[in-house]
Amino acid sequence: MTKSPRQTQPRPSSTKTKAAAPAASRRIQTRRSGVHGKGVYAVVDLAEGETLIEYVGEIITWEEALRRHPHDPSDPNHTFYFHIDEEHVIDAKVGGNSARWINHSCKPNCEADVEDGRVFIRSRRPIQAGEELFYDYGLVIDEPYTAKLKAEYPCWCGAKKCRGTLLAPKRAGRASKLG
Repeated sequence: MTKSPRQTQPRPSSTKTKAAAPAASRRIQTRRSGVHGKGVYAVVDLAEGETLIEYVGEIITWEEALRRHPHDPSDPNHTFYFHIDEEHVIDAKVGGNSARWINHSCKPNCEADVEDGRVFIRSRRPIQAGEELFYDYGLVIDEPYTAKLKAEYPCWCGAKKCRGTLLAPKRAGRASKLG
């Protein structure tokens, strides 16, 4: 599975992303999620539009990502890949941080933005201390969305209008371009 950003900008020249400067106090933390595996939670109230964390890891080519795939053969659709442009992906399994544990939701409270090849997770609305952070992974797969394919990427968010899958909705018969 590869997460997709909201928009894509040019890639930086380095092969590793650099973490954003640490905050004066801890604002988020990773712990067990009621949705799926680990999750990331607000420790304090967070304002709308705040940059919460940068998604970091090794920047690799798609060719290298396919060579490394799957990270876990017993769960081949679970990866820490994040699409940054048509040629590159961040592999947060190598040098990643807590951002790799932010879960998907069909009704997210965060969004992922790409700026100059770096991915930042920002709050879409005010988030209360104790809330789990989510963004819409918006996975794009260039093949017809069959029931079998959707089932390979299940969503467990529990949102009232849950799509039931991590895949991005099709628009006019084609996958939306999210990155």
